[in-house]
Amino acid sequence: MAVGRPREFDADQVEDIAMKLFWDRGFDGVSISDLTAATGVNRRGIYAEFGSKEGLFERAKRRYVAGPGGYVAAALSRPTAREVVEAMVHGAADATSGDPHGCLLVGNAAGLAEFRDASVHELAHRFDQAVAVGELSDVDTMSLARWIAAVCQGISIQARSGATRADLHAVADLALSGWPRR
Repeated sequence: MAVGRPREFDADQVEDIAMKLFWDRGFDGVSISDLTAATGVNRRGIYAEFGSKEGLFERAKRRYVAGPGGYVAAALSRPTAREVVEAMVHGAADATSGDPHGCLLVGNAAGLAEFRDASVHELAHRFDQAVAVGELSDVDTMSLARWIAAVCQGISIQARSGATRADLHAVADLALSGWPRR
């Protein structure tokens, strides 16, 4: 059995650099040449470790969800639907107003639409639970989830366009004023 050369780079570091590149420029705005230049890893190393640009993007996406985008999972663990939504919209304001601005997941790379749709369904399920215990009145939980997702995505786009963190929190507060009453 032939033994290959040992890997001469830290895959976590490459994922982190790639995450920031994809976040800043979008999937289509980053080439393999960009990745090799930013990471110092040659094409062969990128392909050997990640399989493809798409494979590296998938790992960068998981890193984003566990790191800067982690506010979503934290929000879903809040005790009330209102607290879930507050944590989501204000979490979006904080996460997307850093550097780089915007959200890695608001784009059109392969798999992102499905990922966003799954997130909406997860949020709607959380709202279904709130309806079941009487915390929310009988509302269309899927529409409510899509509304909150649209607010968070809009916050991301405004961040990328230069809105300040304070501007984004003001948008979050305004959106929360439309939250359904019992």
